[in-house]
Parts: sequence; C-alpha cells; structure tokens
Amino acid sequence: MDHWEEIRKLVEERRADRIAGRITTLDARARKEVASRLPGLLKELRGRSDRWDDSLVRRGSALRVAGAGTLGGAAAVASWLYRRDFAPQWAGPDNDVNLVLAVIADRPAAWRADLAQRLALRTRAADDRGMTLALTLLRETGVEPPAHDPLAAGWVSRRPARLAADPLLGHLLPRLFEAQGVGRALRGERDPRGGWLAALTGLAETGRVERETLVEGCLRRFLLGGTANDLRFFVNLHEALDPSPEEAARHVDDYLRLLAASPGPVATLAVRRLRGCDLTADDLAEAWDCLLFRQERTLVRAGLAWLDRSVRRDPALATVIAAPLARAFAAESVEIQVRAVELALAHADAMGEEGRAVVREAAAQLAPHLAERAAAALGDTPGDGEATVLAVFAPPPLPEPRERSRALPPPPASAGELADLLERRDDSWQSWERLLAGFVALVVKDREAVTAALRPWLLGDSVWPHRGEEGERRASRPPWLFGESAWPNPGETWERTDQWLWGAVRALVTAASGRDVCRTLMPSADLPAPHRLLLHRAAEVLLAVGDNTLPPLLLATPTHDTGHVAAAELVRRMEVVEAAGARPLAADLQQALLRLPRDPDPEAAARAARLTSPAGAILAAWTRPEAEVTLDRPREQGETGPTPVITAASTGLPLADLMFRASRRRDGDGHLDWWPSTLPSHREVAAAHLVPYALVGSWGTRTVRLEQARDLLRAEGPAGQAFSTVLARTLGDPRTSEAAEVLVEAATRDGLPLAEIGRQAGVLVAAGRTKVADLTATLDTAARLGAHESVWRIAAAALPALLPAPGERPRTGLAGFVTLAATVAGWCGARGEIPQVRDLAARRGGSVLLREVRALHDLLTLGTGATAEKG
Repeated sequence: MDHWEEIRKLVEERRADRIAGRITTLDARARKEVASRLPGLLKELRGRSDRWDDSLVRRGSALRVAGAGTLGGAAAVASWLYRRDFAPQWAGPDNDVNLVLAVIADRPAAWRADLAQRLALRTRAADDRGMTLALTLLRETGVEPPAHDPLAAGWVSRRPARLAADPLLGHLLPRLFEAQGVGRALRGERDPRGGWLAALTGLAETGRVERETLVEGCLRRFLLGGTANDLRFFVNLHEALDPSPEEAARHVDDYLRLLAASPGPVATLAVRRLRGCDLTADDLAEAWDCLLFRQERTLVRAGLAWLDRSVRRDPALATVIAAPLARAFAAESVEIQVRAVELALAHADAMGEEGRAVVREAAAQLAPHLAERAAAALGDTPGDGEATVLAVFAPPPLPEPRERSRALPPPPASAGELADLLERRDDSWQSWERLLAGFVALVVKDREAVTAALRPWLLGDSVWPHRGEEGERRASRPPWLFGESAWPNPGETWERTDQWLWGAVRALVTAASGRDVCRTLMPSADLPAPHRLLLHRAAEVLLAVGDNTLPPLLLATPTHDTGHVAAAELVRRMEVVEAAGARPLAADLQQALLRLPRDPDPEAAARAARLTSPAGAILAAWTRPEAEVTLDRPREQGETGPTPVITAASTGLPLADLMFRASRRRDGDGHLDWWPSTLPSHREVAAAHLVPYALVGSWGTRTVRLEQARDLLRAEGPAGQAFSTVLARTLGDPRTSEAAEVLVEAATRDGLPLAEIGRQAGVLVAAGRTKVADLTATLDTAARLGAHESVWRIAAAALPALLPAPGERPRTGLAGFVTLAATVAGWCGARGEIPQVRDLAARRGGSVLLREVRALHDLLTLGTGATAEKG
C-alpha cells in the first residue's frame, strides 16, 4: 500500500494519532503528494454526507492533522485547520492540539512563528476553538502576540497556573486592561484567594509585577468606560490590591474623573479612595458636585454624608458647598431633597452670602413646603426687605386619556401568511389568537394548501420557536416531534398552547386522530381557570382537526386589543357557522361570551334572537354574570397573602362558571400575561386570578408585571380590592418610569378606587412585599407627570399603614414618602386631619421623619385651628 492510500484509509478510520505518526516519516515529496490529494478527499467525503450526517465532522481531527503535516505554507495550514467542514457550531475546544503540534514540530522556526500569529488573528472570541493551539504556539515560538482583543480574552479565560513563568505575561498583561472582552471573561472572578485575582495580587507581592502597574491598569480600564459587568473584575482587583492613601494620592485626578459617569461600583471605590486623601477645597467641591448630580441614591447619600462630615471638621469648606447642594435639590428622590435642604440650613451661616444666593435660586426646584423652609432660613422671607419670589414647580396637567381599546389586525388570509406568522410570531396573546383563528379558517377553506405549507414544520425542515435565557429565538424542536409517527411519552401532559398547536399540525398532516392521547395530555383540573380555558380552546381545535369537524371560523377571536369581541361581529360569526351547517367549538363559544363588551348593542341582540341553532340560542339568552370578589386575609403563619374569593351565579356553562371560581394554586402560571384578555369585561375577577402571583417573588416563580396591570386598567367592570392589590404591587415595581406611566393612565380614567389602591400599597409595604423607596420613586414620578391629585389620594390612604406605632422602628425611606405626601398635598391644596399623622406629629423628638410628619400635619390643618405639639 502506498503512502497516500495509507493516509486515506486512516482518515476513513478516524485515526488521527496514527496519521500523525505516519506523516513524520514521510519525505517532502510524499508530503506534497498527500497535500495535493487532500482537497479531493474532502470533496468526496462531503458528497457522501447529508446535512444531518456528522461523519465528516467525526473525521475532522484526522483531516486536520493530515493537512497540518503536509500543506506547505503557514497561511494554507491556518485556513485548513479551521474549515467549517471539520466542526459544527456546537463543537467545543479542539482535542487534537498535541497531534497538530507534533506534525509541525520539524517546520522552521520562522514558519511556526508565522503560523502562530495567523492562528492568533483568526480567533474571534475567548472560547474560540483554535485558542488553545494559538496560545501554545505563541508560547513555544516566543514571537510577540498581535494586539488582538479576542486573544487577550482567551488568555485570561484559562486558569492562571504558573503565571509568573508564562512567556506571554509580559506581552499580554498590559492588554488585560485594554482589550474588549477581558472583563466579561473574568466577571465571575470574585474570590481574592483564588483564580486570577489571587494570581495577579501574588505577582505584585513577589515583585514579579509592580503594584503600581496593576493599580494604573485598573484605573486606565475604568477610564476607558464600560458596563458594570465589564468592569466588575477590575473593581475586585483594585479592591484586592487595596491601594494605600499614599498610592491613591498619586491618582487623585483619575479618581475624580470616575465620579461623574462611571458605573456605580467604580464610582463607589473612587469615593472610598478619595476620602482617604488630603484634597483641596476645589477637589472636594468637584467631587461633591459630581456625586450629587448622579441618579443612584446610594451614591448621592454618600456624597451628602461626606460633605457634611467634611464641613463639620473644617467649617471653611462651607464656602464651596452651595453648588453641590443645588445639584441635590434637583434630585428625583424627595428623601435626597430633604437631606440636602437640611444640610443647606445647617451650614447656612458659614456658607456666605454668595453661597446662600445660589441655594435660594436652586430652591425653586423644591416642593413648596421645602422651598418655604429654605427661604425662611436663608433670609428670603417677607419682612426682610425685597424678598425673592421662588418659582415653585407646577405639575403639568394630566394627558388626554388613551382610548381604551384599539382594533386588532385580522387573522392571516392565506396558507403562506399562516406559515409566516407561525415562524415570526411573538409570545403575546394577540399573536396566538390570530394564529389560531387563521389556522381554523384556512384548514376549512383549503386543507391541502395548509397541509403543504405546515408539513415542513412537523417533519423538521424548520424549527420549533421558543425563547432562550436571554430572550433570543433559538432553534430546537420539541423532543416528541421526530416524524409523522411520534406522539408524546406516556404520562406527559401539555401545559403550553404551543404544544397543542403542534398536535393539531400533526393531526392535519398525518390525517390521524389524537382523541385517545388527548385524554391523557390535558393537565389536572387544579390549574388556574384562565390557564385551563386557554388549553381547552387549543385542545378542541386539535380534536376537531383530527375528526374533520372544524367550524368555518372561531367565535372568540378578539376584535380589540383589550380582548373584547364586538357583539355585532360575534353575531355575524355565529350566522356564518349556522349557514355552513356546522357547530361552534364549546370552549370557543364560552370564551366568546366572556369577551362581550359591557355596553349593550340592541341591534346585535335583535339579530341574535333570530339565530336558530342551540349555540345561537345560548348567545341570544346570554346574561353577563356579576361577580363579587373579596380578599380573605391570611389566618395561618406562612401564608403568602390574602386569598381571593369569587362569588357569582352559575351560567350553566362549565368553563365559564370555572372562570368565576378562584384557584388557590400558585405554581400554575402558564400564559400568565394572557389572563386579563380572557375576562376583559370582568376586571375584578381577572385581577382576583392574578392576586396570588402579585404577592410572590421567590426564585423560579412568575409574578404579575406591568403589562398585566396595564391590561386590567384598560378592561371593563368594577374595580375593587383585587384590582387595587395588583396595581399597588405595580407601583412598587423598581422599574419606576414604566410603573409611573401606568398610574398616570389610571389617573385619566374615572371610577378607579384610588384610596383602596393606597391602602393595599400600605399593606404590601407592611408585609415586606414592596419597598418604601420604590413606591416613593414611582409616585413621585407620576406626580410630576400630572397625576399629583391621584398620588395624594393614594399616599394619604397608605400613610396609616406605613407610619410606625409607638415603640416601632420606622421603615427605611419613610421620611421621603412623608415628604412626597406633603409635596403633592401642597400642589393639590389638600386639607383635613389624618389621625395617625396627628398622633405621630405630637411625639417628642427631632428626627427627620418627625420633622416631615409635623410639616405635613401643619399643611393639612392650615386654617383649621388644629396644631400639633412639637417637642
């Protein structure tokens, strides 16, 4: 057997190790012949493989080793080693690095150095397949690595074993602080006793690397900018190095530059180092000005505390604090504003007339009672000569209310549009309803066309769409979709509507009935009612496809984005079904009835009376049930919150009646976002189903989000305790701006129980479900957007539950909430004593909370003759 046939056979047998040994015995002529024949062999192997066959990939190592040992130029070898044919996208690191190194060991040093640089430049990410080979060759050849960011990221992605002896240390250590991707690769390094943190600090301790080099590197990386994730490792390294005050003093300018806009953890470490340095008055003024302009309350509070302590130690510094405090007056947090005013008043005498003038001008941004307090203490009160009139912030008027509902796009009108929607649809209920309606109507209209369009989805020529961890669409098929004959495993249940849709596609393409298996696929009856109704609607479509009993269209497809079905359109659909001699699907009919608007349509009612089918008679006789919802407070320790109780008369329709019974189960949250659309005319009932999910927040448990609160807001029907609980939970959502927008929209609608929302907000805070600071931030934002009257009614109702009882410790952030209440009360001209506020105002003490409570009480009782004893 000649040398080529031997190499060819070894490739077929996937014996990369034996190929490496054989090539080292070949002379230059034989290697040249092997190299000339390898492309032809690759083409032949590729022709014998289809796209699902990985036989070519499994021979990749053998082909790589053969090419590395025989191809002539370094460029050709670099290209050959990383052909796409040799590894699929899901391949891990190369496992043949030692074999490749063995077959190129006898190449000239310059050739190997050239290959090392080429391979380094080909890397694209820290975990690139070729990273190990590139780094090993760079170490062996001693050639200077190229300035290539992925290479530096790949270097730090490996364990730093024997780092002091690494030939790459001198070249790549400076790149560690410059290359993009290094911080992300090292973001999990947090233990200073191990990993790269320990390795780098160890180099500094032994003198292998200068401490100053590492400290300067961290600061240089901070100044380059980046996200908190990108900079986390460098923050940890900087703190592990723990620069002394003398070391930090050499970088005062750098630390000052980090205060204004760097991520919070970076600014925090800069504050810590600067506070240990002997700064000039100008440096301190610059530092405080930067900190008090930031959005993070923790940093602003740290800046105020630093300012206060510094001025108390050196009163001469009061001459430079006016501008920083003026910055804090513009903070969104009322708590920050209160603290800034207190500091301005405490140091007013030492501030000087020029500084007091700056503060007086900035006080125009404050709430009325804070502005008045500042003006009084800074010499700007009536009777002091020509008083300056403070331009108090005036909240804007409420925006025009958004129309309650908008028309939805129609379902797809052709098989092609249906397939396109199936591939591109999102996770919204609107997309699902359009897809289901289009599927039913088009299967009845042209079954063969829909079958042809959807067959690839069943047989694997396309992908199963679902969301990955980062919200990106990933390609993977359900484990039970392996062809026309596959059904789910025994004991499996389907709790997603997508699964039932795929079952319907299977029934359509294979002309098979799923009636027998569907009895076992439906989950147990203790699922929450909205989830169960959605599954029944999807399941009955599957059964009707298999039995060929689909009606010409669905009745319950919403006409509006609230979930409503217009009465006239529902009657028209029923007329179409009757004209075709068909029967509507049972769950679909019941869902359609629950989606009828509350406002009567006499013309549609008259047309419904002329319907002749049993389903038509049900529609004509339908009377919307009125339900009463109450919340039972927990009676046993360990219960998560109130339990909804729904009371309503029976409709005689099983699934509709199920919707008017509350479920205690909290772990069934399928399609939670869709639930309000199933009961758009029964807002309080829909909210009752959501209440258990508004009161949980443990890992792995879905909770009510802003979207559901907004949907409930736009629904119809009474709003009571359940709706108020869901909305109150939304107001405590840390996503302040979006939560505030929901409240502003609520303020534009009449009939909402604002006082009850406030009471429930107080209950949630008292139960530890919501933070006072988050609630305050949302209400403050909404008030400044024009909802100040609604904010006052909510805050006034929440205060009794939030204020501390005698002997009870006040909640964190409560003073800011009281200040906000006083602010909006001033904007509204609110009057009327609140007993709990009165009682707390009468207590002795001088805390910030007590001062704010007294200010609120004085404002509410202004002109009524009621006063509070001040201690």
